[in-house]
Amino acid sequence: VDFEFDPKDAVFVRIDRRRKLPASVLLRALNYSTEEILDAFYDTNVFHVKGEMLALELVPQRLRGEIASFDITDGSGKLIVEQGRRITARHINQLDKSGVKELEMPMDYVLGRTVAKAIVHPATGEIIAECNTELTVEVLAKIVKAQVVRFETLYTNDIDCGPFISDTLKIDSTTNQLEALVEIYRMMRPGEPPTKDAAETLFNNLFFASERYDLSAVGRMKFNRRIGREEIEGPGVLSREDIVAVLKTLVDIRNGKGIVDDIDHLGNRRVRCVGEMAENQFRVGLVRVERAVKERLSMAESEGLMPQDLINAKPVAAAVKEFFGSSQLSQFMDQNNPLSEITHKRRVSALGPGGLTRERAGFEVRDVHPTHYGRVCPIETPEGPNIGLINSLAAYARTNQYGFLESPYRVVKEGEVTDEIVFLSAIEEADHVIAQASAKLEGRKLVDELVAVRHLNEFTVKAPEDVTLMDVSPKQVVSVAASLIPFL
Repeated sequence: VDFEFDPKDAVFVRIDRRRKLPASVLLRALNYSTEEILDAFYDTNVFHVKGEMLALELVPQRLRGEIASFDITDGSGKLIVEQGRRITARHINQLDKSGVKELEMPMDYVLGRTVAKAIVHPATGEIIAECNTELTVEVLAKIVKAQVVRFETLYTNDIDCGPFISDTLKIDSTTNQLEALVEIYRMMRPGEPPTKDAAETLFNNLFFASERYDLSAVGRMKFNRRIGREEIEGPGVLSREDIVAVLKTLVDIRNGKGIVDDIDHLGNRRVRCVGEMAENQFRVGLVRVERAVKERLSMAESEGLMPQDLINAKPVAAAVKEFFGSSQLSQFMDQNNPLSEITHKRRVSALGPGGLTRERAGFEVRDVHPTHYGRVCPIETPEGPNIGLINSLAAYARTNQYGFLESPYRVVKEGEVTDEIVFLSAIEEADHVIAQASAKLEGRKLVDELVAVRHLNEFTVKAPEDVTLMDVSPKQVVSVAASLIPFL
């Protein structure tokens, strides 16, 4: 699934690189109503109707940066912001201190605002304004006439809370779950007549059936970390909440909050070890066996067959043999001397099946990244077309259960270095303040007033009390072979 913004800032979704649909179609297919969608993405402003005036339940922080369209006063009538002035942080502090809970304002303040929940006539129950429609003069007149007590509008602004989802809902032609499912079915299977069952089955098989879709343990861990959840384990299929969380993260980035991922960060690149690749090939062989068994069973003379007559293990053996015999990554070991042997075993490659090709790889992929520190050697890489694509593990690096590279660090507590050693991946290391192995020590205390450290992938200096980890050895940056270079 790809989510994207168009030039008009509406959010669209593509499934399998097909034509794009408004993202709200996907949310409706997940059985969210318009109100639930808006509720998930926006805070609301609550207005109470008092005759010809409105009273806004005040959240002072939301007014920051706006230009006051009327005089704002505190409870005693003292002027805080005069009409036409921009509301600053100082004004917000004054409003906070004054304890003002409501702001009285003229009706025209809410013109053009978007209704968050449908406004209903209290006596007849008829809907005066639908959810996600703009408030007009006529609607406000109806609200006053019907004696509506309160209504809610979406809180949006131009700085850090844009109306993207609300705008997307306005261009979305579907109104309920079935229409949304049919729309997705038409996009995935153009030309086929959609039925309710077919549309539901297709949609469920896309992301919610474990036979067809699997995030894997690594995928779930990365996913939960990215959207800010505490737990790192979970189901291998997506849930409604997952898709909403992804959309929220994307909208936050568009609003200027959060950070964009870096594809070359070692937290986003993992080592696929032999076991995993052999397992994938084995699975391919098993699928072939399964197909053969099903064919054999569907034949007429399947009476009285024994399991050994049905199952032929040759495809499995062939797949495994092919992997070890002719895979690009299955190499004959370099045995000229012990060093060449150990170097060959510690080599990691970005080439091969499922990886890059030499021609396609640009400069960024080949470059040394700050997260390579203590994980991948910045020196040992071949010259020529493979430079930067084939690397060596650093002296103390190892892979963790998910395949991410880890580097060892000594724990530092209140400026004192302990003997406790922790292995951290690039993702876990990000928030730590890490001192160099060559930092001056007296006993176990860090001596210098300012210590050279790494923090958030930048080199800087900090006070010893702020340091949380320390490198194990100056050699941990380079590989086994590079560490043998004298005076390095």
